[in-house]
Amino acid sequence: MRRQKLKFMRDIRVGAAQFEARDADKPYNLSRIDALTRRATDAGAEIVSFHECCIPGYTFLQTLPRSRIAELAEPVPGGPSTNRLIDIAREYNVAILAGLVEMERDALYNSYVAVGPDGYVAKHRKLHAFISKYIDSGDAFTVFELRGCRMGILICYDNNLPENVRLTAMMGAEIIFMPHVTCGLPSAMPGRGVIDRALWENRHRDPVSLRQEFNGPKGRGWLMRWLPARAYENGVYAVYTNPIGVDHDTVKNGNAMILDPFGEILVESEALEDDVVVGLLTPDKIPVSSGYRYLRARRPDLYGELAEPLPPDMQGGTNPGWKLKEPEET
Repeated sequence: MRRQKLKFMRDIRVGAAQFEARDADKPYNLSRIDALTRRATDAGAEIVSFHECCIPGYTFLQTLPRSRIAELAEPVPGGPSTNRLIDIAREYNVAILAGLVEMERDALYNSYVAVGPDGYVAKHRKLHAFISKYIDSGDAFTVFELRGCRMGILICYDNNLPENVRLTAMMGAEIIFMPHVTCGLPSAMPGRGVIDRALWENRHRDPVSLRQEFNGPKGRGWLMRWLPARAYENGVYAVYTNPIGVDHDTVKNGNAMILDPFGEILVESEALEDDVVVGLLTPDKIPVSSGYRYLRARRPDLYGELAEPLPPDMQGGTNPGWKLKEPEET
């Protein structure tokens, strides 16, 4: 697999959004996508991205039987939410990326769709799905051209495995969209854990206490352990999105941001509310980045064991590290 590139990307302005989604309320969530897309385009964005499963909501899916998840699922392309995204993209002359539950025949996927004013462009199915036993994992990497740049998509847990980001970069991605629903979760890591909902509810009176939680190891502090590394070690731009506020029984910290190929943060939201930040991504940083050199310094002749299965006592599947709630069967 080789990095497919005849020329580098052009200058492009990209928006990374955060908003408090409502469970199973697609009309409301699409209205927030509409409003934030308008704000982003007013700031010059040509592409606007939103978080994982932002259209139907995400964490609550773990509590649903298959029949209810199937009711929320849609075909991609051709489903009503994808068509609505295209309408918004056409209204503002912008490309939009957003997440939903996809249905294809009898299979359900956690998918992320890219559209533009002219219609559907691409989709990615999460490679490491775990929120529900009824949602299947995808089996392919996703790289495509959009507005003169080579884009990739990896959803949440997909980005925790360095191999996934490396392969997406090797396929030619210069910008990788990384939609998440993360942070504020139980963890064995010191300092991590849930964020008290009372802090969120009291954010207008006491923003300092909430911001300390959001920026500490329960939120941004954990992101900074690995997110900049994914951009740095592969010489790519990383566009990170995450919800803000209540997501089912958790509180999420937002921190929507864009990182450059040096792993430096170009723009980041510090707002304790729905927000979108817009950054200018330029081609000049890619060829001089360390990650771009690292791709060319690889020794594939030494890496055969990377594709080998682990010993039986080490094998297992995708595990979020926190206990999922089993749905009540109906």
